[in-house]
Amino acid sequence: MAALARWCVRHRLIAVLLWLCAFGGATAAAAVTGTSYSNDYSVPGTESGRAAQLLHEGFPGLGGDSDTVVWHTTRGTVRAAGVEQGMTRALDEIAALPGVSSVDGPYSDQGADQISRDGRTAYATVTFAQQAENIGESEADSVVRTAKAAANDGLQVELGGSAIGLTEAPRDHTAEVVGVLVAAVVLLLAFGSLAASLLPIATALIGVGTAHAGIGLLGHAMTVADFAPMLGMLIGLGVGIDYALFIVTRHRRGLKRGLGVTEAATNAVATTGRAVVFAGATVCIALLGMLILRLSFLNGVAIAACLTVVLTVAASVTLLPALLSFIGPRALSRRERRRLATQGPRPEVPTGFAARWSALVERRPKLLGSLAVAVLALPTLSLHLGTSDQGNDPRASTTRKAYDLLAEGFGPGVNGPLTLVTRVDGAADRIALDNLDATLRSTPGVAAATPAAYATGGETAYLTVVPDSAPQSARTSALVDRLRGQVLPETERGTSLDIQVGGVSAGYDDFADVIIGKLPLFVGTVIGLGCLLLLLAFRSLGIPLKAAVMNIAAVAAAFGVVVAVFQWGWGSELLGLGREGPIEPFLPVIMVSVLFGLSMDYQVFLVSRMYEEWLETGDNRRAVRVGLAETSRVINSAAVIMISVFLAFVLSGDRVIAMFGIALAAAVAVDAFVLRTLLVPALMHLLGAANWWLPRWLDRRLPHISIEPPECRAAHERLGRVHMDELREEEQRDVRDIPG
Repeated sequence: MAALARWCVRHRLIAVLLWLCAFGGATAAAAVTGTSYSNDYSVPGTESGRAAQLLHEGFPGLGGDSDTVVWHTTRGTVRAAGVEQGMTRALDEIAALPGVSSVDGPYSDQGADQISRDGRTAYATVTFAQQAENIGESEADSVVRTAKAAANDGLQVELGGSAIGLTEAPRDHTAEVVGVLVAAVVLLLAFGSLAASLLPIATALIGVGTAHAGIGLLGHAMTVADFAPMLGMLIGLGVGIDYALFIVTRHRRGLKRGLGVTEAATNAVATTGRAVVFAGATVCIALLGMLILRLSFLNGVAIAACLTVVLTVAASVTLLPALLSFIGPRALSRRERRRLATQGPRPEVPTGFAARWSALVERRPKLLGSLAVAVLALPTLSLHLGTSDQGNDPRASTTRKAYDLLAEGFGPGVNGPLTLVTRVDGAADRIALDNLDATLRSTPGVAAATPAAYATGGETAYLTVVPDSAPQSARTSALVDRLRGQVLPETERGTSLDIQVGGVSAGYDDFADVIIGKLPLFVGTVIGLGCLLLLLAFRSLGIPLKAAVMNIAAVAAAFGVVVAVFQWGWGSELLGLGREGPIEPFLPVIMVSVLFGLSMDYQVFLVSRMYEEWLETGDNRRAVRVGLAETSRVINSAAVIMISVFLAFVLSGDRVIAMFGIALAAAVAVDAFVLRTLLVPALMHLLGAANWWLPRWLDRRLPHISIEPPECRAAHERLGRVHMDELREEEQRDVRDIPG
């Protein structure tokens, strides 16, 4: 690490130009190739997946994305001559648009069911030639403009569906701008130097920008969800600014101790930079743990987020030292430079609130530890996994309005019909299918069912079932189970039928079931790998075990906040995130990956300083006190930055991204302000020397991995020995200030 940092400092212009070329080249390539994102929840081998495949093979015309145009009149009915003529003309124009395969309206003999009983609401189904992920935004925009042109004072026209949802995706970068501005203010207050505060921002933006373009290119090679770039940016800005903050803080400490700019930057990367690489590796390992689930949807998310972390870490240990050498002594504020010139080099003694807080935790570990545990008692047991739909969109969106109009006019189930598909072989199969719609209509939970429709060759048939509950409702999931477990097996008896239940709700349920089934293996793998890394780094059994418990606590606290905001709806409409609904089934997986990685970051930076002091003194109480006093301020500053960045993404207007932003912000707040600066040091004081215990037989077999090189520790010890007596006197003064 030292050699790499020294090269970047000596060849600073080349290092900066290489990063700018990487950023520019990746951005240009992404702009030329375009994006190809896909929200493919299908899981090979599930019943809904087989139903979709059968439907595509037997009815190719139904293979494209199906969207709806909904209109509602407040004067008369939709059968009025003016309304019928205007909407028929609009639907004909839509049918002629590029990318549209067919339009099925309500004014034909087969479309009578597409007009509500009160005659005030009607809808048409627009079938595109491609699935939503392959539909251009311009094609969807054309459909929206053509349909909206038919609206007037007495006629409301709204549109819904996956392709239409593309037109309402956020296009600005307000969230990123707000997050970066808040981070810049925090850094300026922490450093007092404008130049030093801008470097972490610049480093993170270059790393994240390059990764964002790379994710766009990655979408052409594998399935990448459309929220992956925003998620990567959210994670990358948070960890990128934090990693750079830690390195700049160490660099500034070296300057205050009298080191030259080159030596201070080199030592910062050789010491804190090693911790940054180690922390980034833990984040990547946690993210790549999603690969064991073998779900293409999550594979792309894992690779995309991991790519972002790798590039932000690389920028922190290569681009940042080059930029530090450019600004020279201006990494310190003017007052700090004057003090250095007049008083000479001095060690940075932890004083003020940080030192007093550290001493208080040392004196009252049981009381403060108990209070920390009480803070973590948040509502996680009521977590309900499911997939939100356009009924959870903001009220002002056309997709939400279309959803509500359909639910009011035709019942909530029309927004998520089920599709029953099967192969047909012989007269007995046809007879059973022709009678199935009557059986379905008498099934509890079914609002309507269509007769069987047969493919041209007669080898495939499908029926549409409309539930009497919303797609995300638990009652709809219960209906899927009832059809699969009771109703359809009775129909199949005595025939060769094998009826598969598909549709949006069935697909979401299958996706959630697969994830929940593999969740214990996934969580166990992530915890195990994280504990192994900490075991290798700190040569202790207690440190990784405490870290695992703390990480689980942070995840539970984050889920509690997510449940309150999104599932219970506390402020979700106020924030422009739509009404309450279930929590996305993939959220726990991604959240566990990201949060375990981020939690390990703070654990590494906090405990590594304690471990260094323990190796030098063998005094656990002093190691915990000094480690907390010297790192708590920078950890808290980093946490404020990360929380600000995460919360800023609530402004994106995207429900999924807002879930991640709020959950990550809550977890980081609990982790930094409750766990790492309160509960962890309290437990370490209570356990004493047992914190650092490792069986000898295990110690002999484990490879040695040093986060901070011994030679650097020795150098710091030599630099600080002159002022060690002054440091101890300052600590004793702070301890005496604590009451009791």
